[in-house]
Amino acid sequence: MNEQPKPARKPGRRRTRSRKPKGPLSIGKLEIVPLGGMGEIGKNITAFRFEDEILVVDGGLAFPEEHMPGVDILIPRIDYLVENAKLIKGWVLTHGHEDHIGGMPFLLPQLPKIPLYGAKLTLGLLRGKLEEFGLKPGEFDLNVVSPDETLKIGRHFTVDLFRMTHSIPDNSGLILRTPVGNVVHTGDFKLDPTPVDGKVSHLAKVAQAGAEGVLLLIADSTNAERPGITPSEAEVAVALDAAIGAAEGRVFVTTFASHIHRVQSVIRAAERHGRKVAMEGRSMLKFAKIALELGYLEVKDRLYTTDEIKDIPDREVLVLATGSQGQPMAVLSRLAFGRHAKLSVGEGDTVILSSGPIPGNEEAVNRVINKLYELGARVLYPPAYKVHASGHA
Repeated sequence: MNEQPKPARKPGRRRTRSRKPKGPLSIGKLEIVPLGGMGEIGKNITAFRFEDEILVVDGGLAFPEEHMPGVDILIPRIDYLVENAKLIKGWVLTHGHEDHIGGMPFLLPQLPKIPLYGAKLTLGLLRGKLEEFGLKPGEFDLNVVSPDETLKIGRHFTVDLFRMTHSIPDNSGLILRTPVGNVVHTGDFKLDPTPVDGKVSHLAKVAQAGAEGVLLLIADSTNAERPGITPSEAEVAVALDAAIGAAEGRVFVTTFASHIHRVQSVIRAAERHGRKVAMEGRSMLKFAKIALELGYLEVKDRLYTTDEIKDIPDREVLVLATGSQGQPMAVLSRLAFGRHAKLSVGEGDTVILSSGPIPGNEEAVNRVINKLYELGARVLYPPAYKVHASGHA
């Protein structure tokens, strides 16, 4: 083996070792454990761990895809939380959509009593879900907070909530302050300058976090690849008002039952044009009941039953119905295929789909639309009509 001679050291130069930084060798580390919702639609749940404390954010469900026959819903696996249950110091819910709270009736019974924090509507919807599954809300530690509250959870976590506009009231993002830095978790959001309730996003808190320095941003990426901006709910309200005002016969409107702002816009338009409002569909009735009780929905007259509207002239009737995703057993699908026991759609009626199909539901929605056309109805749906806008930026 030929060895190369070592270069001579220059005179006056000492070999030095790299110096280690002064101070403690470690200040701990923040672990982020996504248990669902990352790279997928639904099942949103994330655990944050620092040393011997865990904070959990959201607990949603997802719906099965076409290759999952016989499966009703999908829920996150929380083995990690079960194994470390004694370390969980708090659970924060960003808003009341199914993909953020729908899994809670399945997750909470697996864990000890944990302080849960959420806005008034969010916890109102959660209580309804717990009761639906035979659980008693009073047995859980539910704490109502404002969408802009600051919470101290355990020794290591401070949660600074900030309101973000979305397709449901009381929606929040959060700044998680930890010993190693700040994490910004946007939750679901759209940047709506003119929301129906007038409550805009509190972006000043986000700007402040940016000025302080952010270790990590966890952001809603839905619609991120679409150019432009998402239209405001105020624009949708104008389009709905015009469509309802121009209708001759009965009007049937379907949208997501949890979209309280959209439901409010439909009710206001109906009242403005002299129509009585009836609701049909279990989830629509459930969400409306909770929203009315908590003051998130206003009705000048009252909501009518499907039996009561039989004797009202067609020109004075509007029905809010479930079935925006073409679900076979939902109201709109049963109307389209002539299987509803109390209602029917015919010539002169207007059907408004104030929603967009979730990926995978396009075929089911198109089947319903085609059947409605066959019945002689006038059918309005996006993008041909501006009767819907996404809840995401």
